[in-house]
Amino acid sequence: MSNYYAESLNSQKLFQVYDTALPRVRQYLDTEIDFVRQHLNGTERVLELGAGYGRIVRELAPHCTHIVGMDISPDSVRLGSEYLKGCPNAEMVAMDVHRMHFDESFDIVLCLQNGLSAMRADGNTVREILEVLSPGGTAFFSTYSSGFWEHRVAWFQEQADKGLLGELDMEKTRDGVIFCKDGFRATTQTPEEYEAIGRQSGCSYEITLVDDSSLFLILHKPGV
Repeated sequence: MSNYYAESLNSQKLFQVYDTALPRVRQYLDTEIDFVRQHLNGTERVLELGAGYGRIVRELAPHCTHIVGMDISPDSVRLGSEYLKGCPNAEMVAMDVHRMHFDESFDIVLCLQNGLSAMRADGNTVREILEVLSPGGTAFFSTYSSGFWEHRVAWFQEQADKGLLGELDMEKTRDGVIFCKDGFRATTQTPEEYEAIGRQSGCSYEITLVDDSSLFLILHKPGV
């Protein structure tokens, strides 16, 4: 299911994912963006991994010098390019996080909203991500907190009701893992896994709980 987001949740469907009627989910989505925005001073070159149609890119574009949204789905990137037409300092590129190639490095790299799990990434992938981060730069990773579990399940149920996901398998859905009857499985990173990634990264790091909905791993790459 590694290409599920490219094959099943791309393009116009993503608009419906984020057009949620659940207030607590809307708060979670806004709070993640606000948390990152507070760490920008307006001069950074930013890369967002798993950017979808550019929802977060458009929100952050006024707060940085240049921002690139990368997604595995060409359809989502095409849609995102239209969505970002009013943002001259923003662009979208189609690329797989496991095979990245950029001619520039970035001051900030973002992998938000449980991105590492969605990409089936691990510590080795994180080290590859750090290769595109400038010396002295910062990478932000976020996953769902355990306190957000019931809201996360409700959000996935809403998506299933819209036909965006397969029917949830509630007998198997537990312990931070959501199962759909079409075979899709949505996992998270635990605090212990974030600790392991941080230790193995060679960076100074911190793990921060935000709004009892997001757990952030923040890696600070050493300077030159």
